[in-house]
Amino acid sequence: MKKPLEMAHDFLAQVITKDDVVVDATMGNGNDTLFLAKLAKQVYAFDIQELALQKTSQRLQKAGLTNVELLLQGHENVDQFVTEVKAAIFNLGYLPSADKSIITKPHTTIESLEKLCQMLVKGGRIAIMIYYGHEGGDIERDAVMDYVSQLPQQEYTATIYRTLNQINNPPFLVMIEKLERYRHG
Repeated sequence: MKKPLEMAHDFLAQVITKDDVVVDATMGNGNDTLFLAKLAKQVYAFDIQELALQKTSQRLQKAGLTNVELLLQGHENVDQFVTEVKAAIFNLGYLPSADKSIITKPHTTIESLEKLCQMLVKGGRIAIMIYYGHEGGDIERDAVMDYVSQLPQQEYTATIYRTLNQINNPPFLVMIEKLERYRHG
């Protein structure tokens, strides 16, 4: 059985091609950025911590990948850099092995999600890894679940992938896909 993050990567890899623009909304240590850079034409990776940019930059240099723009900005500013995306990934919570008081916040996460849902091309996908075992994590989890649950079913499919028998707030995956058959008006 796949772990939620492995499932997130598989979910996105099914649709990303070398012609696509994608977003890593929460750069962190650069694992998702590197994963996306191997598949897509261009990656825009966001984080508010300089440490995240340093770690990700090192990881990309080591792999010889140059198709990434690392942005020291909150993901709510995504619309300043892209107008259309094929895929996006979020890892909500805090940067592992860094300051655990710096966490993703419900209001900026929802603002970013709203913008990315609008920018998604038909067939495009968003993977949201929800880590909620930290202070404030439950509030963000609930805000994301509430937002995603209200996406119009004619336009999006939203699903959840989570383990049911683990203790200590195991992270889980929320997946959004913009439907191919949707037509405006």
